[in-house]
Amino acid sequence: MTKLGVGVLGLQEGRTLLKAISHPIPPSVGAVTEITYRAPHVAAVAGCDLNAEQITRASADCPDVFYTADYDEMLQRTDVDIVAIYTPDQYHCDHILRAFAAGKHVICTKPLVNTLTDAQRLYQAAQRTGCQLMVGQSTRFFESFQRQRKDYDSGRFGQIEFVDAHYTHRMDWYYDKSAWAASATDWVFLGLSHPIDLVCWYLGDIREVYATGVHSQLAQQYNVRSPDVVSINFMASNGQTGRAFGHYGLHELPSARNAIELMLYGSQGTSLAQYHDMRYRYTTPDGTEVQEDMLYQRRGYYFNNEVHGMHYGEFANYAEHFANALLHHSAHSPNLTDGLKIFAVMEAARRSMQTHQPVAVAPILAEIGLA
Repeated sequence: MTKLGVGVLGLQEGRTLLKAISHPIPPSVGAVTEITYRAPHVAAVAGCDLNAEQITRASADCPDVFYTADYDEMLQRTDVDIVAIYTPDQYHCDHILRAFAAGKHVICTKPLVNTLTDAQRLYQAAQRTGCQLMVGQSTRFFESFQRQRKDYDSGRFGQIEFVDAHYTHRMDWYYDKSAWAASATDWVFLGLSHPIDLVCWYLGDIREVYATGVHSQLAQQYNVRSPDVVSINFMASNGQTGRAFGHYGLHELPSARNAIELMLYGSQGTSLAQYHDMRYRYTTPDGTEVQEDMLYQRRGYYFNNEVHGMHYGEFANYAEHFANALLHHSAHSPNLTDGLKIFAVMEAARRSMQTHQPVAVAPILAEIGLA
């Protein structure tokens, strides 16, 4: 079987991808299975981080991988076909451009970029290279959201009448772990990249957005630059509407709301996908509510059977999706153009919060060069 070699840049979060594609899937509780891997068309071959402690942790988990603190050294390796980037948001563009210059394909964690200048640079570079890029929008590749999308594509819910997505999670632990998050990014591009992407996934091209935001008490405590309680209304080019909500200083109520949820209201039914409980609910034509709860069966695949494990399954799923597209010369999504379009929607939301007015997306696409 043909495998593409993956080199991971940024091992604090990227170590999850190394483990996800290097280690066999742990059997779920009570299950006996053959040894299988999550992403059979990719192989972890290299890891890079400036922090020696991150390399030490990664090498303990995946000892057969080559490690270096020198990004150029990893880029020069002939066994690296794909560079997976998990560095702080403000460095994504530079790291992508260096990978492209070395002839490498790229997976970049969300958000793809968080400034207009970087969006312009990336778009211009993409015109000069044959390298491909996959945006690591992990929620799209989680089990419950995958099932929801499959049902939507089959026509189960009819035409979309409203899309409602949220991501709510208290983030004091994140500020403590990643101090740059308070000052060097914006929650519209950070946490809200999940629900914004989900809304765009279903509504397609967005015409305009109207966003409001305030600082929670937690954000004030950590001197967070951007509002961390944000609500965004969307109008799609086809007239459909949706909403995204994020709150990153809340006191969570886990029994009532999952961290990430997507409600689809369709002309023939309604559905709800959840992270991280891995539940999926939907209505049948006669109005019956059906619930699928995959957590017991799929916990080993998605969470490595850890109590609060994260992203093993999603990361492996999008790596495998991308590798298959590269090997078969087929389409993948979200690609670089998709990522830049979603950036334009995020930028419109950021401007709307500043101006307290609706903001059209098309002029921002034109600034990037996409229009």
